[in-house]
Amino acid sequence: MRRWIALLVLTVACSAAEAATPPFTLEQVLSAPFPSELVAWPAATNGAAGTAGAATNGAAGTAGAATNGAARSAGVAGTARVAWTFNDRGARNVWVAEAPDWKGRAVTRFPDDDGIALSDLVFTPDGQNVVFVRGEGANGKGDLASPLSSSAGGIQEIWIAPVDASGGVPRRLAEGHAPAVSPSGDRVAYVLKGEAWWISLAGTADDKPSQPFKTRGRSSDLIWSPDGARLAFVSNRGDHSYVGVWNRAGGSLVYLDPGLDRDGEPVWSPDGRRVAFLRIPAVKESQIFRPQREATPWSIRVADASTGASRLLFRAEPGKGSAFRETAAHAQLFWADGDRIVFPWERDGWTHLYAIPAGGGPPALLTPGDSEVEFVALSPDRRTVLYNSNEGDVDRRHLWSVPAAGGPPVALTRGDGIEWQGVACADGSIAWLRADARRPPRPAIRPAGGRDRDLAPSAVPAEFPEAALVVPEPVVFPATDGLPIHGQLFLPSGRASGARAPALVYFHGGSRRQMLLGWNYRYYYRNAYAMNQYLASRGFVVLSVNYRSGIGYGMEFREALEYGASGASEYRDVVGAANYLRSRPDVDPARIALWGGSYGGYLTALGLARNSDLFAAGVDFHGVHDWTKVIGNFEQAYDPAADPEAAKLAYRSSPMADVATWRSPVLLIHGDDDRNVPFAESVTLAEALRKNGVDVEELVFADEIHDFLVHAHWVEAYKRSAEFLERRLKGSRGAPTH
Repeated sequence: MRRWIALLVLTVACSAAEAATPPFTLEQVLSAPFPSELVAWPAATNGAAGTAGAATNGAAGTAGAATNGAARSAGVAGTARVAWTFNDRGARNVWVAEAPDWKGRAVTRFPDDDGIALSDLVFTPDGQNVVFVRGEGANGKGDLASPLSSSAGGIQEIWIAPVDASGGVPRRLAEGHAPAVSPSGDRVAYVLKGEAWWISLAGTADDKPSQPFKTRGRSSDLIWSPDGARLAFVSNRGDHSYVGVWNRAGGSLVYLDPGLDRDGEPVWSPDGRRVAFLRIPAVKESQIFRPQREATPWSIRVADASTGASRLLFRAEPGKGSAFRETAAHAQLFWADGDRIVFPWERDGWTHLYAIPAGGGPPALLTPGDSEVEFVALSPDRRTVLYNSNEGDVDRRHLWSVPAAGGPPVALTRGDGIEWQGVACADGSIAWLRADARRPPRPAIRPAGGRDRDLAPSAVPAEFPEAALVVPEPVVFPATDGLPIHGQLFLPSGRASGARAPALVYFHGGSRRQMLLGWNYRYYYRNAYAMNQYLASRGFVVLSVNYRSGIGYGMEFREALEYGASGASEYRDVVGAANYLRSRPDVDPARIALWGGSYGGYLTALGLARNSDLFAAGVDFHGVHDWTKVIGNFEQAYDPAADPEAAKLAYRSSPMADVATWRSPVLLIHGDDDRNVPFAESVTLAEALRKNGVDVEELVFADEIHDFLVHAHWVEAYKRSAEFLERRLKGSRGAPTH
């Protein structure tokens, strides 16, 4: 009898803990606006006004940044100013803040969750306007994204908004994207359907778009010379690409030492006479979703902008670093003070910054340590490099600065926070985006000589449940082959002692991503972090896994042997995560499920296909199910018949290869205008599972893309996911709608 009573008490306690009313809703935990596209005025160094997405000299179209007090630029007058975008539950707007009060305010008023993205922010040279893009790009058929199925179709347009309300109202300039404002501020060049266009910024009725020049191939990466006399661009021609320079005065066009490889990432010298660019050797065989630890070494060339003649400045060494590894910055080359070029190189197996004299010489390491550099920017005076990395804190990001001439890096932030995308103003102020485990992503400022503070603290709504969130714990567990795998463990608060809870394993997408010990700097994974917090509030133990082939832990971890289409070695991490959870006394080993999106959907499906005995259910957001089909979506020249053995291995590495042993129920979620993972991946999988009698539920968003553009779609998808997991793991009442 005593045993029966004890069992009853334990069962009641467990049920009470699992059925406890959550302290917050999904709407509340997703209510904070998400900041991105942070830029500073002036919008680029050397007078070349560029933009995020337009390969400027000063990554992401920013002025770059430097240490507090080291970003002063002689000859720059006016008010220090920054701009960014806020995605407030789907309503996207441009915000600005300026010295001396640094109080953020909106300069656009788009009120709806309309699925129209904002991007490519850049200030005009006088700092009085912000140019930006509204709308997502086209799919492979040329259709613009229209996630709410508008009868008018989608848009992608160049807009301009005055910083001061007295200067007028935001107005549409033209159809297109990737704006690059001329240094004189008279025109903006941009890209439309792979061609270069431009339009006057005067705002008169006579202003009409026109093409300054026409070329073969598809143009991109527009960047003005410092004096505005020339426009550099990249001409993409399928299996090769060139860097071109168009002369505004005479209309002449020259390609810089055209060759057989992929040239790109142009950057102007301060005097406007030279252009440096990357040359990456062309590769015919597909390398995507397969490890690439070595390659034919890439190089940096410096060309005469008038004649096109170039010379070799730098070539990577064979072995580590021979395959080019880019940073998260939109530009990969920076022409710094002292006629130095700063660039990323993975020479020691970690992504670091180096500087080399433009006239030639050995490169100097700027950012030593077993860590990875991520966002990079250059100060307005081009003397200092600002970057963020995980140096000394592998599962977070902090801001650092280092002189372009060399010297010890200086940590600008530290502690339990996460900081990224730093930019600097000419008065020495530094702005960046930051978050931690509980406080959501938000823009912050360190005024010259002042203290750090948020730029728009009132933008976070009162209902955001900061105090109710848990602080995830860092864990390291062994994969089945012994490789240490990092993760973040979300433990439900108020758990009954001795109770065994259902558990979830979350896999991020990418796979070149990393989940952190706090809110993520990417919108997609900001949402996933919120979902993991919500699931923990519902009584689930949640383990977020940074599996091999992700970033943050060096080249050999990222380029894991046999990963992805070459053997699915990440599956050893999937089973390792299950083994870790099964070993915990607070987890019910019979109630472990998987969830994830994109590459995380691939690992979710792989777990259910290979080990339904370990995993009771899964939620698969737009996952990869057959590599032989998906690789071709990223590389149009991919031909499985060209290498039958590699194609067979790719298929064996896919969930479809083991679909016969799949038994656990699954919820499939997909938008049918997905440009990353074809919608057919979910259609084909569902057909096979239904034939085998597997319980398949579905949630489809017509005309939605991979990274859902509509906030309401995220909320609906997460609600359906939570309901599915509770019903499958807890036996909660409710029935699927499909």
